[in-house]
Amino acid sequence: MLVLVAPGQGAQTPGFLTPWLELPGAADRIAAWSDAIGLDLAHYGTKADADEIRDTAVAQPLLVAAGLLSAAALGDVSPGVVAGHSVGEFTAAALAGVLDEASALRLVRTRGLAMAEAAGITPTGMSALLGGDPEVTVAHLEKLGLTPANVNGAGQIVAAGTLEQLAALEADKPEGVRRVVALKVAGAFHTHHMAPAVAKLEEAARALSPAAPAVRYVSNKDGQVVSDGAEVVARLVGQVANPVRWDLCMETFQALGATALVEVCPGGTLTGIAKRALPGVATVALKTPDDLDAARTLIAEHPAV
Repeated sequence: MLVLVAPGQGAQTPGFLTPWLELPGAADRIAAWSDAIGLDLAHYGTKADADEIRDTAVAQPLLVAAGLLSAAALGDVSPGVVAGHSVGEFTAAALAGVLDEASALRLVRTRGLAMAEAAGITPTGMSALLGGDPEVTVAHLEKLGLTPANVNGAGQIVAAGTLEQLAALEADKPEGVRRVVALKVAGAFHTHHMAPAVAKLEEAARALSPAAPAVRYVSNKDGQVVSDGAEVVARLVGQVANPVRWDLCMETFQALGATALVEVCPGGTLTGIAKRALPGVATVALKTPDDLDAARTLIAEHPAV
């Protein structure tokens, strides 16, 4: 059974969209989306530097656009499950047919702007912790006033909080943690620091008419399959200020019988986690169009069930 997943913020790198725009129709599609949301996606995906695309208001719609563009390049794909990590949930919602592409991009543009504004209230950030026992790590983070904002599985937890709290973590790592790596994000996402963004996203979501997912959609909130479109959107809104439980999503993939996983552009992060947490599941990450043939071969070998 095939799982199609979309990465979250931090996966973007300067120029990563460049080779994708050479595909037939891709530049026109990106131009239309840019007009719809008032953001030059082609510029940010090809010419902008790392600091420019670290901006939350830019990174989030850019990632969703890249994910949708690369998924379309695969051709007619019918995965058994779709899911996304953090902002990748918007990509997944569009791939599942809950929202049309333009609606998903407009909503994520609102999300990015609102989260950037919330992040500006207090200097905050996020750091990945590699290794260690999850229970020990979570207790240590809570002692420092940090939130385990992403519980990713495979020995990875992402802590979020103020820059002072993250500095304290760097100086005092939990027992067993090998490394603490600062992430390329501009705020403490999926924590109480993002609460001001929730109200703005709720208001924007009221104008939507979501459809029921056409394929199984697995939610970051608790790893559960959500079959109601309105519930999917409600979870997209609330997830801004709540932890991502990617570990539970992967448990659901496994329980549903996943045999293959394809990660849309800019792929790599989620396939890396899957290789450690889902042994025996074949993976392909879409980084450039050169990866499309390998992904199509994998998809043909692992149909949706």
